[in-house]
Amino acid sequence: MPAFAVKSAEKTQRSVPITPVAAEGLKVWLARQPARLQAWVAAGGFDASAGSVSLVTGKDGALERVLLGLGKSARAAKSMNDLAGGAAAEGALWRYAGLPARLPAGSYAIDARLPAREATMAALGWALGSYRYNRYKPAKPYGAKLVWPDAADRAYVERAADAHALVRDLVTTPASDMGPDELAAAARGVAKAAGAKIRIVMGDALLKQNYPAIHAVGRASDRAPRLIDITWGKPSAPKVTLVGKGVCFDTGGLDLKPSSGMQLMKKDMAGAAQALALGRMITQAKLNVRLRVLLPTVENSVAGNAMRPLDVLHTRKGLTVEVGNTDAEGRLILCDAIADAVAEKPELMFDFATLTGAARVALGPELPALFCNDGALLGELMSAAAVQEDPLWPLPLWQGYRPLLASKVADINNISSGPFAGAITAALFLQEFVPNDIPWAHLDFIGWNGTTKPGRPEGGEAQGLRAVFALLEKRYG
Repeated sequence: MPAFAVKSAEKTQRSVPITPVAAEGLKVWLARQPARLQAWVAAGGFDASAGSVSLVTGKDGALERVLLGLGKSARAAKSMNDLAGGAAAEGALWRYAGLPARLPAGSYAIDARLPAREATMAALGWALGSYRYNRYKPAKPYGAKLVWPDAADRAYVERAADAHALVRDLVTTPASDMGPDELAAAARGVAKAAGAKIRIVMGDALLKQNYPAIHAVGRASDRAPRLIDITWGKPSAPKVTLVGKGVCFDTGGLDLKPSSGMQLMKKDMAGAAQALALGRMITQAKLNVRLRVLLPTVENSVAGNAMRPLDVLHTRKGLTVEVGNTDAEGRLILCDAIADAVAEKPELMFDFATLTGAARVALGPELPALFCNDGALLGELMSAAAVQEDPLWPLPLWQGYRPLLASKVADINNISSGPFAGAITAALFLQEFVPNDIPWAHLDFIGWNGTTKPGRPEGGEAQGLRAVFALLEKRYG
């Protein structure tokens, strides 16, 4: 786990001030500054646009001040996020996230009284911007250290930053070193640290304990499929269950992916990584819940015993599934885990999955698709997503598309009969295993940064994690 620069600095007279400036307030702010600073800003072209930075040196050539552009304030911004009840798409979190990589080594302090939420977001952004993946080659930690903003929620920032780092580390690691065994080892580490119980059902034991779909998807790999089951908290507390798709590598099975489609399939376990990291945040915050984390974990490989197109699989719920395509395997392992989860009648259930390319086509890589069977839960999630700068976008569980999953030989097909609404039909498949009286949210996300942005390096990524945690903390904190 990488060290976060935000943890180490103490406020001293040597701390370089970071002055945040909003674009619409630049002229007023600048008019109050010394002539030398006004000349510096004019010469450097600093316009306080979002994420812009100016390094102001003193007469001795040493760094004297850092100017950070905030762009338009949330009040001035006009965006789709405003229409969804959120603030500007890029807020305090990502404004500060670019600084650790851009500033020279030293101690820095934000030269402004920030409200508690903004201070927390600034510190978290700094922490996320300090992350570096260094498993296979050295990555020198950034030398810039941030003094904790006075109003920041330090405990939250540390939990959230560590959760992001866990997801990034697990997802970025290639499948050669992050198969079902290694993912199970990571889960054991999280469970041990939390004092939680962990149960792992592996290989043919999945058949004996009635997880046939998980077994069918993973049986062709020489790395045995398994169900990882973590429980924590008082048995009498409200039950909250997290389910995460753990396909450690996805060849597509006998419906083999082309090489371009297989390139990033080490990330197909991002749902399990996110559920595990969120579970750790919940235990660290000691929320008043009876937590269960279910991670169906497999490798979708090709061998003589691989499931075939048009095979009919049995599931834990008892429904039969015709395999329209072996590359739609994530929903097959999730359905067994969800059927297990709902037997306990949790008060809330969430599943996380890199489930469909259709969701990416509809919303792109930065907006996870959110499906929810409960209006109140949906509203709370969208509000939390806006506050946490952790976007989600709702798509409908449109029952009119349910006939697209019809099968002539089984209860349901794992893919639709047409090319449209793939994310919706995948969610409808999962909904078949969720009773109507259990509030449930399904997040279909990419789990990957395709390019590097401030605080978001290319590689594995958590998406929607902080939004869900904020909802749970509000209810059970």
